[in-house]
Amino acid sequence: MRLLSSRRRHPAAKALLLVAALFVIGAVYAAVAPTEQSAAEPNTSQQVTKGKELFSVNCSSCHGLNGEGTSQGPTLVGVGAAAVDFQVSTGRMPLAQPGQQAPIKPGEFTNDEIAALAAYVATLGPGPAIPDSSQYSTDGLSAEEIARGGELFRTNCSACHNFTGQGGALPEGRRAPSLVGVPNKHVYEAMLTGPQQMPVFSDQVLPSQNKREIIAYLNSIHAEPNHGGLELGGLGPVSEGMVGWAIGIGVLIGFAIWITARGARAR
Repeated sequence: MRLLSSRRRHPAAKALLLVAALFVIGAVYAAVAPTEQSAAEPNTSQQVTKGKELFSVNCSSCHGLNGEGTSQGPTLVGVGAAAVDFQVSTGRMPLAQPGQQAPIKPGEFTNDEIAALAAYVATLGPGPAIPDSSQYSTDGLSAEEIARGGELFRTNCSACHNFTGQGGALPEGRRAPSLVGVPNKHVYEAMLTGPQQMPVFSDQVLPSQNKREIIAYLNSIHAEPNHGGLELGGLGPVSEGMVGWAIGIGVLIGFAIWITARGARAR
């Protein structure tokens, strides 16, 4: 009995039990964890590889082989996947030749190719991800929230895009594009990434909820029917005042000249 008791308390037995326990844990982890990773990592890796190939052929001449930027194009390190999705989906990129402003045109890439390019650029440095549909959906917003979106738009956006999002001229031959008919996703990405001359409205500056409210406001005013009359570019009191001044004061001046001329003839 003493011999059996001493064997049970022998240090070697404890070490063997510990090794056996570690072996069992390792075997269970090896059987479960690699299976989950192998289902996701190859797809991600393949997408990034495809994106890098597309980038090398279509983008590297301006942005550099590693997205570091050149004299022809800015660095893409840290711009994030959202910027790529916006620029490429709207046809602004790739540019035929560098210019003051990238024009909107039909896209040259499929959705899968755009996703691959965005995935590759996202690996160059941390940046805004492509927003989820819930972030730019306007479903369920109240009239009060939409009205707040109008206030935010007039405060932050109307100086360039005018009060109804019709677009407008900017200095040095540039132009703020019209927002009529622009998909919600692209409006959200534009606020998130600040393309070209537009400032960046990150989620720290303008929370996602406020972006949704702005988008809802734009959708609401663009859905309003035209009840007749001249829209005058949708500029509000600016264009209306100019027309009133030009026509109203012009008529008064013409009438005054006519009275003066008639009075001179009477003498």
